[in-house]
Amino acid sequence: MTTQPETMRNHWWWRPGWSVGRRFYTWHLTFEGQDDVHRLAAEYRSALAPLGDSLTPIPDQWLHLTMQGIGFVGETKEQDVYSIVDAAQTRLAAVPAFDVQIGPEVRDPEAVLLHVHPDGRIRAVRNAIREAIGDVLNEVPEKAEGFTPHVSVAYSAGDGPAEPIARALADLNLTPAHARISAAELIVIHRDNQMYEWETFAKVPLG
Repeated sequence: MTTQPETMRNHWWWRPGWSVGRRFYTWHLTFEGQDDVHRLAAEYRSALAPLGDSLTPIPDQWLHLTMQGIGFVGETKEQDVYSIVDAAQTRLAAVPAFDVQIGPEVRDPEAVLLHVHPDGRIRAVRNAIREAIGDVLNEVPEKAEGFTPHVSVAYSAGDGPAEPIARALADLNLTPAHARISAAELIVIHRDNQMYEWETFAKVPLG
């Protein structure tokens, strides 16, 4: 996510296993009530608005930091999900709440992302969640490595040159946002409407 792309591709292609109507258990950090995060996201939405429907801006309600998936609803036993939540409550109690800075932006081939730093505590939360999953399941989905904490503010809605996005962002000098991370959420997510939307299954506080 550090090399600026020359072209963009549509983020909304259907990944393997996904289709309309499918739901997925995953852990996210979310930003309800985090006014400074919403302020920064709104500033990016305003800056990118002239690009029209080539981008899908993310409303405040659906801003998130993707952490760790579990599995599709219907393929994952609900009792296992409850057991993972119980294990996560124990493990996340050992991770104190903390503050992070969100921004500046970096362009990905499928999104405009905001870096989140320092990232050590976020990685500690993810590791605790992975350990909780491992307490219940024989195998923890997704790789431990390759995780880079970020918050997307817009997704690419088509294929095309990246240069218009680069122009729109070139003269921005936005103040990064501060966020307080005090809980992790297990959510049931879908992408039926070209947006990541979800219902909360459990919210687990940090220590």
